[in-house]
Amino acid sequence: MKISFLLHNAYGIGGTISTTFNLARALTARHEVEIVSVLRHREHPTLSLDPGVALRSLVDLRQEEEHPSHRIPARVFPRAEYRYRQYSELTDRRIGDHLAATDADVVVGTRPGLNVQLALQAPRHLARVGQEHLTLDGHPPRLRSALRRAYRRLDTLTTVTEADAGAYRRTMPLPGVRVEALPNSVPESLIPPADGSAKVIVAAGRLVPVKRYDLLIEAFAQVAAEHPDWKLRIYGKGDEHDRLRRLVADLGLYDSVLLMGTATPMEAEWVKGSIAVTASDYEAFGMTIIEAMSCGLPVVSTDCPHGPGEIIQDGVDGRLVPAGDRDALGAALRELVRDEEWRLRAGRAARANAQRYAPGPVVTRAERLFAEAVSARRAGRPVLRERTGVRRALAGRGFALRDAAHGASDRVLRTLRGRA
Repeated sequence: MKISFLLHNAYGIGGTISTTFNLARALTARHEVEIVSVLRHREHPTLSLDPGVALRSLVDLRQEEEHPSHRIPARVFPRAEYRYRQYSELTDRRIGDHLAATDADVVVGTRPGLNVQLALQAPRHLARVGQEHLTLDGHPPRLRSALRRAYRRLDTLTTVTEADAGAYRRTMPLPGVRVEALPNSVPESLIPPADGSAKVIVAAGRLVPVKRYDLLIEAFAQVAAEHPDWKLRIYGKGDEHDRLRRLVADLGLYDSVLLMGTATPMEAEWVKGSIAVTASDYEAFGMTIIEAMSCGLPVVSTDCPHGPGEIIQDGVDGRLVPAGDRDALGAALRELVRDEEWRLRAGRAARANAQRYAPGPVVTRAERLFAEAVSARRAGRPVLRERTGVRRALAGRGFALRDAAHGASDRVLRTLRGRA
């Protein structure tokens, strides 16, 4: 099967780029895979891309940023989408031309606006899979209205959590469109896991208000008061940097809280710690949680919508605390700091449980979904939905190899694998 991913900008950095690269790399074992980047602003991608994955761009901003058509607002890409100002008549046309000419069996959109373009511009024969890496309730009302109209033309819509898939099924009826959860995958770490002895707590992500690093720093102040030899390292960059630096100064935590900037890859930094933490008010999924767990770190997280509660088993591989509760966050961190035996046991459980999101199970499920979309598109029928009981079983076992079997899609999958 030839699988084509349509990505906003493969040359930047971010969770959607990372998980697309991970999935594309794993799929190359049995399929022909390409990533089509709508925009390009540099010579090489920031993140490492497997050489088996073809990469090309549609609009190279190094030469075409001043293109006359790039100054005209987009008409297909939805105006309410966050990235709208980066799209134009030029991107509309280039995306449409690409979809009309592609020899892929299935094209996978990776953000709401691109899913809309895929739904509206793809030729009739092309299987269309839209991926949502954000959440339905995180989209503004105007965007939800645009998605409701366009998503009816998709074959399959995937979300990164069961909670979000349920929200789409309940509040956005999409007749004939299969809506299923497909979590992000994280490759197994190639370096030895953390041994739990370092007196370091690690956090990573964009320094933006929703991540609540201010709450984390205030909660860590409670840890530092009891255990002054422990440190908090925060990796990432963003608009909150200067405000957070002032907060560290105001709390007198110069020597305890370190704003480390970005690190790529993060594996080498996770294993230098003994506990990972996230204080977000909202997480569409929680890639950093799984990355930390795969490196052997228990994770303390706010139980915010949507991802952490589906990833962390409270009391087994980490702790879940109410969102916005500084004292509860501080207490959970102190619990792990004080109890080395519990910390080590939780770290081992975290590494084992992170295997639910290893490429193998996730890729097998992605293959099934893509093949079913191709089968349905060729047959001119809607994609069959999984039975609820099967879907719950898959969610409970981390999408282990118990996918619902549809005979027609099995035959298509075998045929398309042979083609690759």
